[in-house]
Amino acid sequence: MSVIKVINSVASPKIDKGVLFPFDNASIPFSTGLRLQLINGQSPYNSNPIVLRNGNPGEPDDEMVQFYGTVLNIDGELRMWYQGKSSQDKTGRRLLYATSTDGVHWEKPSLGLIEFNGNSNNNIVDLFGGVACLTSCPILHDPDDPDPNRRFKMAIETGKYMNQMAVAYSPDGLTWTESPNNPVAPSQETGSLVKIGDCYYIVSQDELGYHGSHFGIARKMLTFASYDFENWTQASCLGFRRDNIPPRPMSPGHNMEEEAHQGAMLWDRGNVVIGVYDMWHGNPLGAQELIDIDLGLVVTNDGLHYTEPIPDFKLIPAVYSPEVDLYPGKSLCHGHGPAMLNLGDETLMWYGGFVSGQVRLARWKKDRLGYFETFSEVPFADGDVFPITRPAPHLITCPIQVLDSGAKIYANLDASDDSPLTIELLDEHFNPINGYSGDNSAHLNQSGFNVPVTWTGKDALPDNTSTIRLRVTFGDGKRPEDCKLYAIYIE
Repeated sequence: MSVIKVINSVASPKIDKGVLFPFDNASIPFSTGLRLQLINGQSPYNSNPIVLRNGNPGEPDDEMVQFYGTVLNIDGELRMWYQGKSSQDKTGRRLLYATSTDGVHWEKPSLGLIEFNGNSNNNIVDLFGGVACLTSCPILHDPDDPDPNRRFKMAIETGKYMNQMAVAYSPDGLTWTESPNNPVAPSQETGSLVKIGDCYYIVSQDELGYHGSHFGIARKMLTFASYDFENWTQASCLGFRRDNIPPRPMSPGHNMEEEAHQGAMLWDRGNVVIGVYDMWHGNPLGAQELIDIDLGLVVTNDGLHYTEPIPDFKLIPAVYSPEVDLYPGKSLCHGHGPAMLNLGDETLMWYGGFVSGQVRLARWKKDRLGYFETFSEVPFADGDVFPITRPAPHLITCPIQVLDSGAKIYANLDASDDSPLTIELLDEHFNPINGYSGDNSAHLNQSGFNVPVTWTGKDALPDNTSTIRLRVTFGDGKRPEDCKLYAIYIE
């Protein structure tokens, strides 16, 4: 692994692997003759099975499984934190735990931490002594924290603090100690956590204009920040909103608008963070039980501001099923902590229903959430096109700073002899680099998730060039329309 810096925002942390997605227009700011396509999570490739259901009678989740949860890969084991409600509880939901090796088959281990229903043979996590009082609780794994007791971090929304944000810490994710300084941030509906550089960010929901300058009734995505996880900004950054885009109405009434519900699930990929948010569709009656919620895609490069690569694109379209939700509306909800990861040759994402949940699994081929492809000009009605010369379809990346030697590039693509791809190196000022451009460009004519990029006699980036750009050109073979670029990796 090499140390690199993808200079696509003011954050630009040093990382050991960068990934350039076509839908990240900060990392790939320039393109011509190319069209972005996104891939939703309910294609024929996807069956979206329910992978975690309500427990048996007498278990702590026999009445409800609610995936306001987190899934992390810790040392090759998938660990899920989710919320469950027992038919014996009248107060709220508890934090529960499950494990898996493949993301499909989950076990609810006996943790022996909290007594419930006369014994401790259950999967209840020791948070607040197991008291059922949770609303949301995103979890962040922070293995580089020098204090081993703080390597798992949690932000908590709970009635205990009137929904003001609280935080807690754990050495193993199972036994939690809350901060003596709770609550540490204003009232909010917490979404997910991410750490960029030395700063922690949480994305949340502002429902009724509590945070002054972000006026309006509609739910919006807000960001709070902290450098120590204890002292959080009391002011928030407006990260993303859907309610003010014409011809949408401006705040006609509660539950009547297009909204961004409960922040977003965040997947940190080093130089970009992928977010999945609740795309809330209000209704004229303002009745919450009639709303529809799809899942949408957003990205951020600084942890503060979020954009939709294709506005209103439904990453996971809501499909009504009595197994997913009790409401007559079609409504899904994203995970409230990280809940998306790569496993083998697949990208997996867990999500649930808005009300009664269960946990479902969406699957894509690895990192194939979207792609660039060529497109042809649309002729006029008489068959004519503009009689001007067009450049070959290509893209140019943001500057990439290589901080040590031996860095290599790989591509995730569909290509062939009839639909090839060419990759050249440029300096920061867009000038071709000798030995890595022109006749010495890399030519790719095979498909794969991790295809090595090699130039004439060279398989690594030059050691004497500290900052580069990539220019990727879609070839003029017999079928250029078949070439698809899903991602570029630098490591």
